[in-house]
Amino acid sequence: MDTYGLPAITTLFVWWFSTGAILYLDGLPRRTFGWSLAGASVMLAAGLWGLHATRDLTSLAGSYIAFICTIAVWGWQEVAFLLGFVTGPRRESCPPGSRGWRRAAFALDTILHHEIAIIALAIAILSVTWGGANPVGPWTFAVLWAMRQSAKLNLFLGVRNAGEDFLPDHLRYLASYFSRRAINPLLPVSLGLSLIVAVLVWQAAFAPGVGSHRAAGLTFVGTLLALAMLEHLFMLVPFPTTRIWGWSLRSRERPVASPAA
Repeated sequence: MDTYGLPAITTLFVWWFSTGAILYLDGLPRRTFGWSLAGASVMLAAGLWGLHATRDLTSLAGSYIAFICTIAVWGWQEVAFLLGFVTGPRRESCPPGSRGWRRAAFALDTILHHEIAIIALAIAILSVTWGGANPVGPWTFAVLWAMRQSAKLNLFLGVRNAGEDFLPDHLRYLASYFSRRAINPLLPVSLGLSLIVAVLVWQAAFAPGVGSHRAAGLTFVGTLLALAMLEHLFMLVPFPTTRIWGWSLRSRERPVASPAA
């Protein structure tokens, strides 16, 4: 249970709760955004410190700590992006009639600083874990990065369910860069390649003689990859994904002012 079941359950809970927590924060009044980013920055620093401290810790505890710390690092860029602090130089809707590479260039301008931030965080994680015996941190970040890039490209190329309801008001312009299609050519490729990698990860996790540390680390990665694939499948169907995180979207509800007597 400690080697496979608990890491899988932990990953599922962290995926659900951390996503909801960030959605809750970006639905609060804008005056709270600075405090939210400050809190996320503290978690970022703690996450990088934890990854450095456990880079040679080849135990179950090392796998758990490295995974949680990487989620904290990844969470910083999610918070910074969704609160509008780190997005891109372009903060307006796609010009009508934009097509092809011109539209792609406009789309990149909306998230350019965000992409640079992710690269910087990847470098930071590699720097604090380089030469260590615990690879769970880099593995986790690699899956998050790859699957997030895949999701962005598929949203740009067109999917049935783009999830615009999750965008806060100050980022609504991003929806103009999404396309509506039943499916696009990249989505089956994304799912197919993800499935191949997932099978290889799970085979390695259950291979004879694999140590508990490595098995747990691979379980974290394999479960996270499976959840990312599930998010891609949500793009194919009109599934009301807001139900999964309905509790977190309540922060966007504003009390209606009573009419003056």
